[in-house]
Amino acid sequence: MAYRKIDVFDTTLRDGEQVPGASLNRDEKVKVAHQLARLGVDIIEAGFAASSPGDFAAVKTIAEEVHGPVITALARAVESDIEAVAEAVKPAERPRIHIVLGTSDTHLEHKFRKSREQVLEMGVDAVKFAKKLCNDIEYSTEDASRSDFEYLCRTIEAVIDSGATIINIPDTVGYAVPEQWGDLIRRLIEAVPNIHKAKVSVHCHNDLGMATANSLAAIKAGAEQVECTMNGLGERAGNASLEEIVMAVKMRSEFYEARTDIDTQQIYPTSILVRELMHMPVQPNKAIVGANAFAHSSGIHQDGFLKHPENYEIMRPEDVGIEKSDIVLTARSGRHALRHRLERLGYVYTDDQKDIFEKIHLRFLSVADRQKEVVDEDLHRLVCDSPIEIPQQYFLEDYHATSTHRGEASAMVRVHISGESIEEKGHGGSPIEAAFGAIDKITKLPSTIEDVQTSSNGKEGVHEVRIRVHYHEQSFNGIASDTDVVKASIQAYLNSLNQLVAIHSGLIKE
Repeated sequence: MAYRKIDVFDTTLRDGEQVPGASLNRDEKVKVAHQLARLGVDIIEAGFAASSPGDFAAVKTIAEEVHGPVITALARAVESDIEAVAEAVKPAERPRIHIVLGTSDTHLEHKFRKSREQVLEMGVDAVKFAKKLCNDIEYSTEDASRSDFEYLCRTIEAVIDSGATIINIPDTVGYAVPEQWGDLIRRLIEAVPNIHKAKVSVHCHNDLGMATANSLAAIKAGAEQVECTMNGLGERAGNASLEEIVMAVKMRSEFYEARTDIDTQQIYPTSILVRELMHMPVQPNKAIVGANAFAHSSGIHQDGFLKHPENYEIMRPEDVGIEKSDIVLTARSGRHALRHRLERLGYVYTDDQKDIFEKIHLRFLSVADRQKEVVDEDLHRLVCDSPIEIPQQYFLEDYHATSTHRGEASAMVRVHISGESIEEKGHGGSPIEAAFGAIDKITKLPSTIEDVQTSSNGKEGVHEVRIRVHYHEQSFNGIASDTDVVKASIQAYLNSLNQLVAIHSGLIKE
């Protein structure tokens, strides 16, 4: 089924920037605009051109440099504002002038101090003037959710007759609720006789926490454009969240019978860029882009997720540009989650090593009861400090390493394996590298070293070495400590290989 296209109008650089402390300089705005273009938004509202010379310059630079989306900026219904926008967006491939004028009696009485007829005339005159400067004109009926319906219809009809190509219906103060808002959009589409000559847009604020729900209700009712911001930034409680709307439409496309052209894998990178440049952190439980959006901490949820992700995830993290879901280990986590995380770190326990795993599980529970989260470093310590030993297929018998001032090193390593001692020499740029080379000759394993980390206790002179090796899409960790860093490195490497052969015993050459 061919679904109708919903245009995504991003106003992060205008309404989003109205958050106190979130201002951007010109270069930062351009950087965000380029990323919004990569994201695939249809329209970028680059700013309020008449507000300052800096904002004008930013809008103009974006119009010159950013290709693909429509570039627009906001103007009040006054000629000087409109002229500023027209001049700023003129270099754009697809320029648009966006005019805003209130329609509620509250705005007419207390903001403009004018009658309905006077404000209607202002709007018509503004559109006619703008139309001389640009073909694409968007007109926003500010505070539409608190406006008289008949007057709202009259205004929309009049500005369309005057040349408006987009009619935006804002819930400026977040007053609407989804049922009412969807009904309003549906009624306007049915009641305004020339509405088919323009696209219907909505712009929802989050004062009652319903901006996304209201935007989606409008889409269901027939709206063709949604105005939104990354991370839901905006005046007061914020705007409708771009990532929430886009993913809701994507995941529930059959219900909404709609789609967007957003590259959803660019959502998270865009979110990160915006939060960093605007210095506006995202709460951990924020839908789609929050730190916990794809994190599982309950044992029941973790077990279900590991068996089949769709048990507890309606979308894949990769779909929004997040690398993978996260299993958060806490006192509520079960054995399945612990085993999964250990295996990811390279600590693999076979069925005949159940007793070993159970002892580690008990140690894990003890740690989890003392702290909110058990992280990878805690698990490394659990395994390292545990008296439990992985079966030793490779046992270090002896070694000797030397190096010269020219940066050349050699090493002799003797390893006990399969009832015999095997000795080899290795060479490299350091004694450790040379020792690793000797081990590779002895074991002849088709594995590769992924990572080596060394830490030292300055007081006791003890070196802890952690090595991760890779084989057949699996990683295996080895840890060892000694006052001799070369010996610790050799033992850590052998320990990682012992992990490997405990799972892949057929690799050992008899």
